[in-house]
Amino acid sequence: MKKAILGVIAALFITTTFSSCGYNTMVKLDEDVKTKWNQVETQYQRRSDLIPNLVSTVKGAAKFEQGTLTAVIEARAQASQVKVSADDLTPEKLEKFQAAQGQIGQALGKLMVLTENYPELKATQQFSDLSVQLEGTENRIAVARKDFNDAVQSYNVKVRSFPNNLTAGMFGFKQRAGFKADAGAQNTPKVEF
Repeated sequence: MKKAILGVIAALFITTTFSSCGYNTMVKLDEDVKTKWNQVETQYQRRSDLIPNLVSTVKGAAKFEQGTLTAVIEARAQASQVKVSADDLTPEKLEKFQAAQGQIGQALGKLMVLTENYPELKATQQFSDLSVQLEGTENRIAVARKDFNDAVQSYNVKVRSFPNNLTAGMFGFKQRAGFKADAGAQNTPKVEF
């Protein structure tokens, strides 16, 4: 009888201890990080899907700088090669992903600057629509990255806080890396025509 009572008391103690240890909250926050990462990838995929249409439109309307169009196509191809799993968001892999996506952004920026020299291209409805979609996608990417960083911050605070850090260590919850500004982002961009 004493063993049964002690067993019940021990079970209640363990249940109470683990219910307040933050394990379930860490699981919830970890899943939130993964969901937000999926949204980041979705927005980058949207941009990647728009690029062929943009390049085709520009190629058809303007006969200029084949090198710029090639750079956009190559940057897109390289970025699509870099895959990062939501379960394996290490700082190194996230940095590699971010660098590949940054190359697309730079190539698209050059393409948009060059189109300024072609008023007939800017006047076409298709180019105008694609430009608006691309701008909207860039805004969506920025929002998705911010949401991801917010989710990473909430998760990291939970994992590092006492006594949750003990539970995190026991069950393998590790800190996650978030997006950082691109190298040189603090410098004013140089625009040349």
